[in-house]
Amino acid sequence: MTEREDWTRRDFVRVTANAAAGAAALPALAADASPAGPSQELAMLTIAQASRMIRAREISSTELTRACLARAEAYNPKVNAFITIMHDEALQQARQLDLEANRGNFRGPLHGIPIALKDNIDTAGTRTTGGSLVFEENVPEEDAFVVRRLKASGAVIMAKAGLQEFAMGGTNVSTYFLPVRNPWALDRTSGGSSGGSAAAVIADMALGALGTDTGGSVRMPAAYCSIVGLKPTYGLVSIGGIIPRTYSLDHCGPMTKTAEDCALLLSGMVGYDKHDVASIEHPPQDYAAAARQSVGSLRLGIPREPFFDFLDDEIAVAVEEAIDVLGGLAGSVGEMRLPPQGRYSRSYLSGEIEAFHWEWYRRSASRYSLNQRRTIEAVHRRLNDVATTQCSTKVVDYINAQWELQRMRKTIDDAFANHDLVVLPTWRVMQPTINEALEREETEDEPPLEPSVTSNCAPFNSFGIPAVSVPCGFSTDGLPIGLMIAGPRYSEGRILALASAYEQATDWHRRRPALTPDTPVPPIERRDRR
Repeated sequence: MTEREDWTRRDFVRVTANAAAGAAALPALAADASPAGPSQELAMLTIAQASRMIRAREISSTELTRACLARAEAYNPKVNAFITIMHDEALQQARQLDLEANRGNFRGPLHGIPIALKDNIDTAGTRTTGGSLVFEENVPEEDAFVVRRLKASGAVIMAKAGLQEFAMGGTNVSTYFLPVRNPWALDRTSGGSSGGSAAAVIADMALGALGTDTGGSVRMPAAYCSIVGLKPTYGLVSIGGIIPRTYSLDHCGPMTKTAEDCALLLSGMVGYDKHDVASIEHPPQDYAAAARQSVGSLRLGIPREPFFDFLDDEIAVAVEEAIDVLGGLAGSVGEMRLPPQGRYSRSYLSGEIEAFHWEWYRRSASRYSLNQRRTIEAVHRRLNDVATTQCSTKVVDYINAQWELQRMRKTIDDAFANHDLVVLPTWRVMQPTINEALEREETEDEPPLEPSVTSNCAPFNSFGIPAVSVPCGFSTDGLPIGLMIAGPRYSEGRILALASAYEQATDWHRRRPALTPDTPVPPIERRDRR
């Protein structure tokens, strides 16, 4: 099928409805939210909708990929979601997948679907920068394991998305490639460190994206940009071929417009990688089917202390309303407690930053941004100051930290003895402006290793259990608010089922930012920070 310029919007909606019979309608787009033309409207599709249309031969992967590339051309200069756009490579992949489709060969639900990757995920022949000048010309020879999985599933890899430099932070403002802007308000942060991935999805520049999550870096930008972002069980998705942040806590997860899309993308990502020491063997699962299970008997726990402390007033209201909705969907709702994160958590954060970065830093210190230089130097001092009496800086405490981490992950399911899932805010604070975030990072003596009081995400990386952020409302200023749902190990299907049921009961996930080609881009008060 070739792209037809004489399509009308009515034609487009008609074929979409036919392809998605029995499914949710196409999410409503804000007025004038995309340049005119049928190809632009294709980029509005969810993965599930586009997959059905490709299989029904109503659209081609080439048309869909061109639509996303056109959106990126129009809006990436405003949002700065992508560092590298793989235009020719993506179209080549799409044409090959169309040839297979013409022969009746479909690799699965991701066949022909354009996906973006956070730019710390290796791509053979295309640079992987980590958001840093240090790796500006780093061109891997091999794809990361998860990229190979996606390609085998038929996904089209179309772009590399912006991130906080080396994934060290939660704002996406400290990066060699300039801050990623939030499509809902271009003066605000997109969250981090997978902010480019989140911004690209909500701006319809890709149908889905991959992010990485060490202390919330999938879920935090998902919440700030009003998409779905899942951190799977630790080891379920390989982190082989991904620039590490903190290997003991690193996860790779899907970022999409809906919970159903999240399940489809996750199914194309999982798999055992014998070369990744974190990878686990787990029986294959159809996460899309699991996400359709009934949630009527689920027992939901609300861990109010400390996760509901210091909440922004508008977040508190939105989350309580979401809990009320979930209470009508699930079997029961009651308060519960989760165990503390662990006394040694700073030890593996510091030790593993040092393990990866110190040799690079010795050779290329001037290529790191000021913010990351201060972080790496502070970590090095803590780990090498022989005069210090703080035992958390010693090698023995890194070993203790690892033992504690493994014990916690082996026993965390005990916290769910009386509850199936937990529900809590993703962020405790609203999105700061980019200028506020830059000023904060420039004036702090030592930037925090992970958001603490501002975000609820980090403990779930230590626990190693799955957690998803879903849209649950907007502030009076029109800024998105996120709700986190988490469960015991390997409960991804159950979590996504509750997220999907919540989507069906609300319409937050259908909203889109009112970006237009004429939307002004606010200035960034950027100093020389190198």
